[in-house]
Amino acid sequence: MNNKILKILKTWHKHFSNEENQYSEFENSDIEYFVGCLLYNHFTFTKALDTMKTIDLSYDFLKSCGDEYDDILNTIKSIKIEDEKEKIEFLQNFIRDAKKKYSEDELYLLNRLEYHVDGVMQRFLNDEETKKVNFVAPKVRSANPLLR
Repeated sequence: MNNKILKILKTWHKHFSNEENQYSEFENSDIEYFVGCLLYNHFTFTKALDTMKTIDLSYDFLKSCGDEYDDILNTIKSIKIEDEKEKIEFLQNFIRDAKKKYSEDELYLLNRLEYHVDGVMQRFLNDEETKKVNFVAPKVRSANPLLR
């Protein structure tokens, strides 16, 4: 794993090891997830879906992450990768390494991030244009199964 990322993880794991800094429903894997989100936002993938150009960070996390946030964000911004495929691979490798540290029960957020990043890679490899996501409400159905 990249030395800058290791330093960030060490800083935030130390910070959140103090239970007073934790928010409700905090899990250690949240740290890797939010670092992954910061990387995702920093890399600004051209093949990201319109609704996934950036990932919002949890208010609870931002409120709890301490004074180190600005330094950590600057460290993230200092990671320079020009090639889009290398950016995606960098993030995929980070997620893969992070997932090795946790049990399946702790991987919900990392799995979700991995799903989005893998989708970006597929669109990149297939040179697919991103499609606008249309949210369509499901058709109203009768409660009577005979009328469906």
